[in-house]
Amino acid sequence: MANRLSQEKSPYLLQHADNPVDWYPWGEEAFKKAKEEDKPVFLSIGYATCHWCHVMEHESFEDMEVAKLLNENAVCIKVDREERPDVDQIYMTVCQALTGSGGWPLSVFMTPDRKPFFAGTYFPKSGRMGMPGFMDIIAQVAGLWKKDRQRLLRVSDEITNAIQPRKPTGQGPALDAETLDNAHRHFSRSFDHTWGGFGAAPKFPTPHHLTFLLRQHKRDPQSEALDIVEKTLDAMRDGGIFDQVGFGFHRYSVDEKWLVPHFEKMLYDQALLAMAYTEAFQAGGKARFAQVAREIFEYVLRDMTDSKGGFYSAEDADSEGREGLFYVWTPQEVKDILGAEAGDVFCRFYDITPEGNFEESLSIPHISRSVELMAPGFGMEAEELEKLLEKGRLKLFAVREKRVHPFKDDKVLTAWNGLMIAALAKGYQVLRDPAYLDAACAAARFILNTLRREGGRLFRRYRHGEVAHRGYADDHAFLVWGLLELYESTFDAFYLEEAVKVHQQMMDLFWDEEEGGFFYTAEDNEPLIVRDKEIYDAAVPSSNSVGVLNLLRLARMTGNTQWEEKAQQLFNRFAGMVADFPAGYTQFLHAVDFALGPALEIIVAGNPEEVSTQEMVETVHGLFLPHRVLMLRSEDGRSGGIEELAPFVKPLKSIDGKPMAYVCQNFACKEPVTEVDALKAILAQ
Repeated sequence: MANRLSQEKSPYLLQHADNPVDWYPWGEEAFKKAKEEDKPVFLSIGYATCHWCHVMEHESFEDMEVAKLLNENAVCIKVDREERPDVDQIYMTVCQALTGSGGWPLSVFMTPDRKPFFAGTYFPKSGRMGMPGFMDIIAQVAGLWKKDRQRLLRVSDEITNAIQPRKPTGQGPALDAETLDNAHRHFSRSFDHTWGGFGAAPKFPTPHHLTFLLRQHKRDPQSEALDIVEKTLDAMRDGGIFDQVGFGFHRYSVDEKWLVPHFEKMLYDQALLAMAYTEAFQAGGKARFAQVAREIFEYVLRDMTDSKGGFYSAEDADSEGREGLFYVWTPQEVKDILGAEAGDVFCRFYDITPEGNFEESLSIPHISRSVELMAPGFGMEAEELEKLLEKGRLKLFAVREKRVHPFKDDKVLTAWNGLMIAALAKGYQVLRDPAYLDAACAAARFILNTLRREGGRLFRRYRHGEVAHRGYADDHAFLVWGLLELYESTFDAFYLEEAVKVHQQMMDLFWDEEEGGFFYTAEDNEPLIVRDKEIYDAAVPSSNSVGVLNLLRLARMTGNTQWEEKAQQLFNRFAGMVADFPAGYTQFLHAVDFALGPALEIIVAGNPEEVSTQEMVETVHGLFLPHRVLMLRSEDGRSGGIEELAPFVKPLKSIDGKPMAYVCQNFACKEPVTEVDALKAILAQ
């Protein structure tokens, strides 16, 4: 019989709907039952594409013996971390505090009033390799609950008190160029000169580290920052962390060479990496990086886009019960598809060998030497080899499509969609493919039309017609980011107006009037045992890091200086934390970098249909100018309500039918120009 999770829409919860464990979704019903039956609560948090979540489900939650013990001694709750990041953040903090590490599945025992007293991650059913068994843990918790409950209650109070946010003891040091340099020095020291990336295995892409370093390169072109970024981006694209046959990036590499990935594909990684490759192309001019951005977008538009316009969340690592099986090959498989000669070339280029580089003599395709270096060994020109490899890739892709696919988590999350909208809009600005802009616009309109309810309140998740969970700070911040990039791509005032609305809602719901900064949850979200502010930039940037840059950009675009003042308050609130370890806050440092400037406001006045106007816009779009905002004022009314949103643009006009570019830097305006070359000269200074 299905349990209560069968009524949910979350793919992760539905994966557990047939477990013999008597699961409840997070909610009052479960905690009321725990109080009435005088039992502790077992909380299990994970997500639909999590490999070790699947392992623990199979070993323990599908097991009748484990289920019986759990059901008798606890009330069991399942949470999808992607739908309820507020719950996940709190109990992950507990796990990290108690064990020194974290991850998913997250396993927590707590009191009926939500106070935790035990936390860990994956546990096998029975103890092995030094890991305690889950059966033993349940039995010990049950025994302590019955015989020494006061001890557990005391521990739960101590833990709950320990994770409460601490007020800052005073204003931290000013965040300045030295802060940026300190982060830069950290990455220079930890850079892996052999394989790219930072530190030892496992290696995560963490694209905001790279986009931060691109901004450092802009400040100091003589530094090694661009070399670090380009080496890392090249190594990742060549490695097994990139799907060489179907495109898109896996979540991380278990080794230092970027060879063996954890095979999940996450939407947020595609978005952030696409932005990193796009900006690296702008900054350094390497055409390959533009091509990688196009490949990421091809994957997302092909495999991760809902018919209504939103973007899906993730694809699993597993298929047919085995991690990575969908993505790996043997030489014989390749030769059967491509023929002996072409198959041999393909296998040699992508290191597909009889011995394999993965489990059971299977091979993960990857590139160890470039086409230019390999072509002579095959008696070919580079262009000829490229054509052969691409033809082979397409044939392998067609065959691979007939394999059993990994599970796709098809829920649409507002926050992650905001990131993908921003990435596609940036991609359009630089690569000029209208398909990217069309997809970004469709996703934005879907989110705005479908995930806003209750008088405009933004919600977090859509799936199969159901909208759920009032949005969190990252849903607002990331959507504003996407809308701002869309405005700077289309110059349709609708997107700037919506960015202002969503940002104002974020200010109203999440801003801390006492200390500054954005809480992660709003007053109308469910009250939990902690209400804190998110600042650390992990795999996904924090809501405060994105939110503060939104404040700065919106202040420059609308002339609303109050938002610049709020940004300064936010800088002050987190200055101490950021200054202590700036490399942990690289998305936040994007905002520091923007604030330090020199910031540019560029307004083009002219007819958007005229070639000369378009050339001016494309000139700005093509350059790496991380400190700029770009606006367009059309005198024929086609820029919509931009004059109402940004009154300062009203007097800016074209001359004799020619577009006029107005460039202001650090609150001082330069003489306007009518020629593209003159604009290029100004921007080159």
